[in-house]
Amino acid sequence: MSVGHFVRFMPELLSAYPSEIKLLMSERKEMKILSFVLFSVLCVPAMAENFIIEMLNKDADGNKMVFSEQIIMVDVGDTVTWLPTSKGHNVEMIASPNNLKYKSKPNKKAEITFDTPGIYYYWCTPHKGMGMIGLVVVGNDFSNKNQIAKAKAFGKTKKKLKKLVESLS
Repeated sequence: MSVGHFVRFMPELLSAYPSEIKLLMSERKEMKILSFVLFSVLCVPAMAENFIIEMLNKDADGNKMVFSEQIIMVDVGDTVTWLPTSKGHNVEMIASPNNLKYKSKPNKKAEITFDTPGIYYYWCTPHKGMGMIGLVVVGNDFSNKNQIAKAKAFGKTKKKLKKLVESLS
C-alpha cells in the first residue's frame, strides 16, 4: 500500500479502530517521553569539571619544582589535567584508595578522571626528592589518610607530605 492509499483510508481506519489508535498514539507519546528522560539521565554527564594543575620549575612565590596546586578537592567523575608548563616534569601516582597505577611521560600532558573517592598522592618522578608532590582529594573522602601518611617519600618530600596530610580535615 502506498502512502497515498494510506492517507486516503486514514479517516476510515480512525473511525473503525478509535480506541486502538488512541492507545498506540498514547503509548508512542509515553515511549518518546521515557526515551527522552532516559537519554537525559544516562547520556549527559552530571556536570563533571576539569581542573588544571601546572607542572612548574618555579611558582610566583619563588618556590622551585612545584605543582601549581598542592592539594585539590574534586568530586567523583571530575578530571584533573596536569600541564607541563616547564620542561622535565611528569606525574606518577604513588598511593591511592584504588591502587591506581599511573605514570605519564616527561613533558606530556597528563589527565585522570577520578571515579573512586579518597586521597590520591602523586609526585614528579625526577623531582620527588625536591618535594614536587601533590594530593587530589576525591569526594571529600579522607578514609585512606593513614595509607597516604605512610606512603613512600624521599628528601624534602617526606616533610612536605607530612605537612599536607596534617592539613587535611
